Amino acid sequence: MTAVEDFPTLLARTPVTTDQALALFDSLDPVTVEEMLGQWWGSEFPTGHPMDGLLAATGWAGKRFDSADEVHPLLFWNADRSDVFAVDPALVPMNLPLPEAARKPWLHKVITLGRPVMGTTKYTARLRMTEYRGTTSATMIYDARPINDVFHRVDATTLLGCMDLRDSLPYFFVLRR
Repeated sequence: MTAVEDFPTLLARTPVTTDQALALFDSLDPVTVEEMLGQWWGSEFPTGHPMDGLLAATGWAGKRFDSADEVHPLLFWNADRSDVFAVDPALVPMNLPLPEAARKPWLHKVITLGRPVMGTTKYTARLRMTEYRGTTSATMIYDARPINDVFHRVDATTLLGCMDLRDSLPYFFVLRR
């Protein structure tokens, strides 16, 4: 079986280890900036990372790439999940020690209620080709955070993202068209 054929199996049995996720990521093909353009719907790829469960609990919807210099890295569902809105990553606390019990749907209500403060129409990231783990691929670079999201292709409509966050293990997520 190839890595792409293994992907649905791995996704179904997550969490996997960080090493397993890195091996899968490294086996996948890189993508270009042009292939990233458009709206992508996101989901988590659990590996036991401290952030596992947070995106789902907050109502994260995905990412939108309008051009190489115009990126909304954090899209969240509104209260009734009928539309999405962009959030400024600079206003999202990244180091809150949230226990497992806090990773509940009420976090989505907090994000929705915080929309007037945290929401933005400004682009807060950009896309560039960078080298990560020996492969050059499209990478989303946050404007206000020391974070790079590197993308590899699972298939024509699915990407595996690897968040390279300073002083942290890589965090994985899935994007689909």
